[in-house]
Amino acid sequence: MVSAAGGPGRAHIIVLGNEKGGSGKSTTAVHIAVALAHAGFDVGAIDLDARQRTVARYLENRVNFGKKRELELPVPAVAVIEDAPGDTDLLIDQLLEWRDRDFIVVDTPGRDSPLARAALGRADTLVTPMNDSFVDFDLIGQVDPETFKVKKPSFYAELIWDTRKARARTDGGTVDWVVLRNRLANLDARNMRRMAAALGELSKRVGFRVVPGLSERVIFRELFPRGLTLLDTNALEDFSLSHVAARAELRALIGGLALPGWDTATAAAAAAAA
Repeated sequence: MVSAAGGPGRAHIIVLGNEKGGSGKSTTAVHIAVALAHAGFDVGAIDLDARQRTVARYLENRVNFGKKRELELPVPAVAVIEDAPGDTDLLIDQLLEWRDRDFIVVDTPGRDSPLARAALGRADTLVTPMNDSFVDFDLIGQVDPETFKVKKPSFYAELIWDTRKARARTDGGTVDWVVLRNRLANLDARNMRRMAAALGELSKRVGFRVVPGLSERVIFRELFPRGLTLLDTNALEDFSLSHVAARAELRALIGGLALPGWDTATAAAAAAAA
């Protein structure tokens, strides 16, 4: 186990938040959690979408596949919490129970709810995956239809702004907000340039960092039934150049989050493999 990322008795909490579905939020959450486990960290994953249970199902598939193939796969601990009135207490209790872990990865439902807001309010790192389109951009900012210049932040950016202020008042903590540009396409370069410009402009106004996410690859969807990630090289069959490129994307994503202890852990892993 790597030394605690958040210090003794203080796990570093990573919250995946986006009120729009289809952005790759749960897939990203699983890959972050498993990547951290691969690096030797003690990781817990909390699934707040008890109806779909995508994160929980992914990790259950991972456990079952590992047993079937007799593979040693690092698996984060997982908890599912119902999104119902009063269950914010259950979330707080779970976070307290896992406070001695290195990281806790929380996947929120794709809608506004008291439970999702409670998770946002306890994030050290907030990750908002979004598709590379102005449909998704509208969640955090509105643009002029002629110039594509940012007119004003949208409701979700305002929610995060309020959450950050409340967090600072409560315990003096800060929230590192990271926007992931998922499903970057190789086509439509004009749209990509406009998106990059709009994100750059808005990031300066509301204070988030932009990191390349996971592109639209069938590989990521095909891994779900076995619960695997592209870091599970000992379990993957027919490893191809596409796998290599997708794995590089994943590593760049995790590195871009600038999580405490990550560089040290990866350097130690590289030295051990040499």
